[in-house]
Amino acid sequence: MTNSPRGVALAPDQVILAIKQRREAVLQVIRSARERLLISVFRCTDVTVLDAIGEALNRKVDVRFLMTPRARGWEKRLKELGTYLESMGAQVHPYSDPVVKYHAKYLLADDGPALITSLNLTAKCFGATCDFILLTHDPVVVAGLRELFDVDWLAPHSTLSSPVNPRLIIGPERARAQFTALLESAQRSIHIIDHKLDDPAIQALLKSKKAQGVEVQVLGHGHLGGLLAHGKLTIVDGRIAAIGSMAQTAMSLDFRREIAVTVEEPKCVRKLKDFFRRLASGRELMDPANAAGFVRLKRGQRRGGETSS
Repeated sequence: MTNSPRGVALAPDQVILAIKQRREAVLQVIRSARERLLISVFRCTDVTVLDAIGEALNRKVDVRFLMTPRARGWEKRLKELGTYLESMGAQVHPYSDPVVKYHAKYLLADDGPALITSLNLTAKCFGATCDFILLTHDPVVVAGLRELFDVDWLAPHSTLSSPVNPRLIIGPERARAQFTALLESAQRSIHIIDHKLDDPAIQALLKSKKAQGVEVQVLGHGHLGGLLAHGKLTIVDGRIAAIGSMAQTAMSLDFRREIAVTVEEPKCVRKLKDFFRRLASGRELMDPANAAGFVRLKRGQRRGGETSS
């Protein structure tokens, strides 16, 4: 349970994993906005989400949409999305750092709630992927996201301050150091879901931890309970987890605007541990045929899916 600056108890963190709850969690944040709604996305095609944004604008909410200017195979649709949002009255700003690719995924309504996620706002991620959502009212996370959004809105002419809340793992400035420290702290176990993990330094660290007797298990390549690999999860010693879209790759850690968030709420960590165990056991969480339908659509007409993270 988190306390607000005024000492009022706030709702505890919530981790959302179930496919049926994902879209509603996003809609909950959008519909709660009364004055200001900040949305940071990589891809967005979901009609229900776009309608909810339109409803927020009708309520005179100041909606600001920060998005990547480039994504493989999506350049035309990103421009069309920006034009559509502007036509509704939203302020739209493509991330303009000339070097860093934009891949941060979060929403913030007023002074909370905030939602940090690994998923895109697409039918594919709402229906077939292995993804993670954190819904939080933590005021320091909210403040950190607000600062990050303002900095990126002005990029490349602004920089992050050093005291941004340590729960937020932010790349490229701090991601490698933060993830390295998290993994180095492991005494008993490291459990990871990451189908892209290939960073040499991270791999060497995991090998070293395994040699020290720490249980190291990485999922991602191959079977994921019928779900399509997408989101990333790290659990250390069953006490702290990190979720988000940030892969353990040199590109994600060192060259992209990425965001992940740590979770220590015991109920949330238990939920993530149980999810990992179910995947590791080979248990089916969804009919693989459903996910296969999205894979096939990549070659033809799409259903709001995407070709990359």
